[in-house]
Amino acid sequence: MRQIRLWIASLPRIAAGLLLGAISAVAELGIALVGGLALRQSAVVTGWARRVTEFERWRLRRFFHATTAEDTARALPYLAVRCWVGFMGGVVLLMLVYGFVASPVVLIELWTAEFTFAGKLIRAVYMVVLGIALLFLGLAGLWGLAAIDRVVGQHFLGSGREEALKRRVAELSFSRAEVITEIDAERRRIERDLHDGVQQRLVALGMLIGRARRADGPRAAELLRQAHEESQQVLHDLREVSWQVYPSALDGDGLHVALENVAERAGIDVRLHYDLDDRPPAAVETAAYFVVSEAVTNAAKHSGARSVNVHLGWKDGCVVVEVDDDGRGGADASGAGLSGLARRVAGLDGSFAVRSPQGGPTTITAELPCE
Repeated sequence: MRQIRLWIASLPRIAAGLLLGAISAVAELGIALVGGLALRQSAVVTGWARRVTEFERWRLRRFFHATTAEDTARALPYLAVRCWVGFMGGVVLLMLVYGFVASPVVLIELWTAEFTFAGKLIRAVYMVVLGIALLFLGLAGLWGLAAIDRVVGQHFLGSGREEALKRRVAELSFSRAEVITEIDAERRRIERDLHDGVQQRLVALGMLIGRARRADGPRAAELLRQAHEESQQVLHDLREVSWQVYPSALDGDGLHVALENVAERAGIDVRLHYDLDDRPPAAVETAAYFVVSEAVTNAAKHSGARSVNVHLGWKDGCVVVEVDDDGRGGADASGAGLSGLARRVAGLDGSFAVRSPQGGPTTITAELPCE
């Protein structure tokens, strides 16, 4: 029943689309004849063909929910074929209008004719059944012509969905290469952090413990105290490295708590406005965390900002992350950090934007789809 209701509800829209198509078919036939017979290479005819084709693309999208590529290279062949579809649509519409107007007249004339009551009743039932059958055929004709209109447009102009899929495949191929490069760079960064930080402190810790074993009395106690402090610093450095790889708080306490930790460790004033009632998917939480973390780190280290505002909220099924600071601006969106964020967001089919004029302020916005 739902499909039938949708079908009936769409009839006025389809009829309006076919009516416009029947009107435009007159112009399309003229352009096709002129372009095909005498002025095939005329720039004027080509220009008019493209304008009419743009109108047809709008009509297909508006009334038939059909998408086509923005390709008008085959505009003349398209118009030459489509004009006949338009004329057929006009004929079907005229037949339906004629049927609605003529059927009451026929029934009235039949009832006033000099027949017996039984004869009038039989003929009336016959006319009603025939009218219903013709009405069904006419409505089916509307649907069929709408389908033909869509097919013709997508054949000559190209399917918008196919073009979108081709662009998507190209984007994924490009982003896959970028992701591999980013993974290698991240591995090198982790190795460097471990080598320059944790590894050096572990070497120092081992030396302190060795000296403490050889010492006696107060000297041994002092060396053990230094070793204990060094072990605490090693743990701190390990936590820093692990948080840069993946914050464990995301799995347990969620995005809100993880961002509060970022704000506490930032070293500048960070105002967090968290307006997400429900938890987003894990991949979205991770991307949002790294967007905020990178933006706050850049503001603290490079922009000279004194304060940062972080906003998270819902918009049309997306988590919107906005980070703005009062720093000097001039952030390079093509830099390693921000370009890595852009690739991470693009992997979720989201959008990423950086506005950072000289003199500030800097605003970083990410929209992360959750569907």
